[in-house]
Amino acid sequence: MPDTASPGPSHQEIRETDRKGGPGHTVLMALAFTVPVTKLAYTVGGGDAVRDVLVGMEPANWPDILIGMVITDPLLGSVLGVVVSRVIFALFAARGAVPLGSGLAGALRRAALTVANPVAVGVVDACFFGPWWGLATGLAAFALRQGVVVEYRTGRRRPHHRPGQERAHGEPGYRPPSWLRRAAGVEQWVALTLTVLVLPLLAFVSALDGQAWTSIVECRVTDGTRTGSDRLIELSRKGDGVVGWNLDSEQISNGVGCTSEESRYVREPWWRR
Repeated sequence: MPDTASPGPSHQEIRETDRKGGPGHTVLMALAFTVPVTKLAYTVGGGDAVRDVLVGMEPANWPDILIGMVITDPLLGSVLGVVVSRVIFALFAARGAVPLGSGLAGALRRAALTVANPVAVGVVDACFFGPWWGLATGLAAFALRQGVVVEYRTGRRRPHHRPGQERAHGEPGYRPPSWLRRAAGVEQWVALTLTVLVLPLLAFVSALDGQAWTSIVECRVTDGTRTGSDRLIELSRKGDGVVGWNLDSEQISNGVGCTSEESRYVREPWWRR
């Protein structure tokens, strides 16, 4: 008989979506490429400046732009942690990582699998932004995994197995209460909203906020016969000096005797211009 308990996409489509990381994987990959370049272009002014900064940073330091954005924006960092946590969980769940079976042993295995990563995400978030951010991030990451567990336990989602390794879908006899089924459905929409709407919005707001992704330092810079004090966006350190984007002369400069500035603002946010 056809399965009438799970409207919408077929089991095969859902399984393949999870196995490839779902929409979260696509969004994360797109943001990883576009947001750092947008941040760089708006901060230094675009055009040749973008190329000069990337050359000055050297390829090994290019991820610093994205890392700097994440660790200096609590809301962006927390939402990114929740989304990454769920994408990873759905990815492994599609490969059969959600333990089935009733009893204490099965419950403990599921609890360990479900809790481990949210705890790790919460600890990392707390180290950067404080305990309350860490607690909220860990709880949100944990909550958004419960719907995935319910779907696989009931068989509405089916893990991928190699040929010859297929097994019964779902957990025989498992009937979650109606409130848990409804919560699982809400979880899917919340996760989708965070992934395809909230995260990209926060990422581009951070990219266009006019702040540098790293420290701004005031250094002694020698340019030809002139020696003066200029403000640099720090790109890398060379010996006892700094290589950075000179905000005064708009070029790559080497500075010595640098002191860090408290503010990282370079220009007005895009929405105030």
